[in-house]
Amino acid sequence: MVRTIRRADKPNNNTLLRDPHLMSNSFLFTSESVSEGHPDKVCDRISDAVVDVFLAAQPDARVAVETLTTTNKIVLAGEVRGPEAITKEILEEVAREAVRDIGYEQEGFHWKNASVDVYVHSQSADIAMGVDSAGNKDEGAGDQGIMFGYACKETPELMPAAIQYSHAILRDMATARHAGTHPHFGPDSKAQVTLEYVHGEPVRATSVVVSTQHAAGVTQQEIRELVRPFVVAVLPDGWMCAEEDLYVNPTGQFIIGGPDGDAGLTGRKIIVDTYGGSAPHGGGAFSGKDPTKVDRSAAYAARYLAKNVVAANLADRCTIQLAYAIGVSRPLSVYVNLHDTHKTDEARLPASLQEVMDLSPRGIREHLGLNRPIYARTAAYGHFGRTPDEDGGFSWERTDIATKLKALQA
Repeated sequence: MVRTIRRADKPNNNTLLRDPHLMSNSFLFTSESVSEGHPDKVCDRISDAVVDVFLAAQPDARVAVETLTTTNKIVLAGEVRGPEAITKEILEEVAREAVRDIGYEQEGFHWKNASVDVYVHSQSADIAMGVDSAGNKDEGAGDQGIMFGYACKETPELMPAAIQYSHAILRDMATARHAGTHPHFGPDSKAQVTLEYVHGEPVRATSVVVSTQHAAGVTQQEIRELVRPFVVAVLPDGWMCAEEDLYVNPTGQFIIGGPDGDAGLTGRKIIVDTYGGSAPHGGGAFSGKDPTKVDRSAAYAARYLAKNVVAANLADRCTIQLAYAIGVSRPLSVYVNLHDTHKTDEARLPASLQEVMDLSPRGIREHLGLNRPIYARTAAYGHFGRTPDEDGGFSWERTDIATKLKALQA
């Protein structure tokens, strides 16, 4: 049965909101990823490196910093509240080191030769007043907004398959490039995977597109042969698409890339960062923001809760929405959709979720340990579907509350 929701604000409007995954049992679905060297991802990496340097110095620092890149130019802008010892010169070095780590030493974009402009100033007192705790007032959300979390059983990571495979192809290619085994690869690349679904389950790839920056003098066919093994290794056995449906550098060559080929901005790859279009996305990006900003922390919390719902076998798919108002500590709403795959009472879940986790901004940060320098690593290959790190990175990928959640729903 197709789940439909009529628009409450227009009772006479026959337009229906439909769940696309339930409209047909058989369909094609596509997701894309971009590498750490994509110009927008370069910006995300720099912005998150700035967040990390502030949180390393002061765990309750406030940061909202955006980055722009173009040909041999890096611009940082935003507002912070933290140690005065973190100067513009330090932020410039943070930016250069991020670019160096990605691997840009090209004529049009070089970590050492690029011009770096820093326009970072103190946080607005008005925002600080609404967010800070004082007296009997708990810490409020850093902004209004809606955030979504999602999980499903398509992969062991409880992520949608198309985005998870797209990330894995590029991540493996980048690992090989950094190791020196594939020096012809450049930092900038994109991957796109189209999967066929039968009876609502993915069964094979019908096409794969990979575009990768490469050294001059390497032919399209040579790049194709270098890329193919990475695609084959990532897709499950028997899932590889037909040869004519594997597209590698379909324009012919890709020598000029990164910010020299296309300007980059923080926060322009939010669907890449989350679920590849398989689930809704809230109104805000993640990178460059400290965890008092619910755009980031509440999206992590929503993913954490959705993943634990599925890990507890309470459903095969789960979407969670959280909503906040600036300066208000508690969420305005908690919405759960199990997409007709529920094995529990769906109506009881919002209360159970709030029992296992305090969803105030402070509660989220303390539960997931978010006031740490753990964000530069999130800037490429997805914020979700990753392995939790021992130092607290990707803590929102843990499934440590699944047992308690299942007991509450029993």
